[in-house]
Amino acid sequence: MIVVVGPAAYSPTPGGIGRAAGLAPEIAAAAAAAGSAVELVAKIGEDGAGEELLLALARAGVGHLAVLRDPARPTPLALPRSEGPDEDEEPPLPALIAEAEAAAVRPPGGNGQGFLPGPLLEAADLSLGLRYIRDYAVVVAVEPLADGGAAVVAEAAAFGDAALVVVAPPGATVPPAYARATVFEAPEEDPDGAFAGVVGRYAAALDQGVAPAEAFRAATGEGGWEPAAG
Repeated sequence: MIVVVGPAAYSPTPGGIGRAAGLAPEIAAAAAAAGSAVELVAKIGEDGAGEELLLALARAGVGHLAVLRDPARPTPLALPRSEGPDEDEEPPLPALIAEAEAAAVRPPGGNGQGFLPGPLLEAADLSLGLRYIRDYAVVVAVEPLADGGAAVVAEAAAFGDAALVVVAPPGATVPPAYARATVFEAPEEDPDGAFAGVVGRYAAALDQGVAPAEAFRAATGEGGWEPAAG
């Protein structure tokens, strides 16, 4: 089993079925598609968008046993992926957006990618969520986590003798607690989910007993990635 830890958002789709958005849910979905059992540790609101997010995770084959609910904060919403703006298109699920907007504040200079802040996944939440899950072989942590979160995740992985994979923001310093982890640096944007797919397939290969070097080759090769010329 794989445990993926990190923030989650809901992306409504005009006239269709929405999806779980953010690197953590997308990595989890890619690992599930590669054949592994996956649980997501995240924190979302006690609202309509949160209910839709849980349904989206289930459709992707991702477990939500350790997804915590916060009645005081809304579930973040992410804009749906699209090829370009359509002036004639109706806003996606306006009732959910209105609900989130009424309960949240946009950050200064917000980029329109969602309503923030959402529920904060504290170190205590991580500890609680990880205790819900047993017998995992891989832990994937999507940074940044709250203060103390890295230590909680690293300790849980060590206790369970699980492989630890960390996704760090571009240019970020990796916390010392991740000294034994495999670290991926996330791109500034991942609009087609290619990066999340690589990490998810890599984690799934580790979960299935493949050695790290071979797991990485398999994960990158399946996505059509090739080594850079040196």
